Amino acid sequence: MTDSAKKFLEGYPRYVRTGFIPFDPLELATQTEQIVCDGDRRKYTKFSCPRMYGGIATGYACGCCLRCIFCWVHWSRDFPEKHGSFKSPDEVFNEISRMARRKRVDQLRISGAEPTLGKSHLLGLLELVERSSFRLFILETNGILLGADPEYARQIARFSKVHTRVALKAGTPDAFTRKTGAKPEFFELPFQAIQNLMKAGASCHVAAMSADPRFMPKEERKSLFARLKAIHPALVKNLEEEIVTPYPAARERLRHAGVQVDWE
Repeated sequence: MTDSAKKFLEGYPRYVRTGFIPFDPLELATQTEQIVCDGDRRKYTKFSCPRMYGGIATGYACGCCLRCIFCWVHWSRDFPEKHGSFKSPDEVFNEISRMARRKRVDQLRISGAEPTLGKSHLLGLLELVERSSFRLFILETNGILLGADPEYARQIARFSKVHTRVALKAGTPDAFTRKTGAKPEFFELPFQAIQNLMKAGASCHVAAMSADPRFMPKEERKSLFARLKAIHPALVKNLEEEIVTPYPAARERLRHAGVQVDWE
């Protein structure tokens, strides 16, 4: 590794610690793409077919532009340079296609990180899905890049087989920073992503880590609902509310962030 590469990685945000300095998630997205993207290739760790969504063939990518303290994802999120291998859109499509046919499912997705990193890779993959016999591709995103780039949202909306799930982390700017490590002024981007997708006519819904009072108090949850209702009342009615699952990586990240949780 060159000295410049070492210096770059030394300043690369890993996970939230007590006393952390909030970061710009758009800048982190650019930094992460330098690690996990090579042209239209993207780094992946594995492929499997979990039972969620009734069974869905999944590719697990490396790297994200947020540092959520309750994130379940493997350490490939925080140390993407140490994990995974580069795959082209064709290679990823072939992997998840084989997995889907073997398990007899007709749904595909990318998970494990932030799928919207590496735009050319994702759009290339979605082109292949669109021309295939598979019924659905679920795009799970934190909304940062789709909120900052309306054109990206419009490009996603072109694909009839893509359904986007925007996962919200917090209900107020301060809580957003505590939970994700990102500066509070970027709190609005995921909500803007929802608006961009809806305006473009994309199939989408919203999920939120809002069913767990240990991580989202009543007043914060109320603020989240009000913000969604201001966009469209149906977003609250159809909201997918989540609780934090104590995966090993989540427990460790919470410990680093100085958050004690009673899991009983």
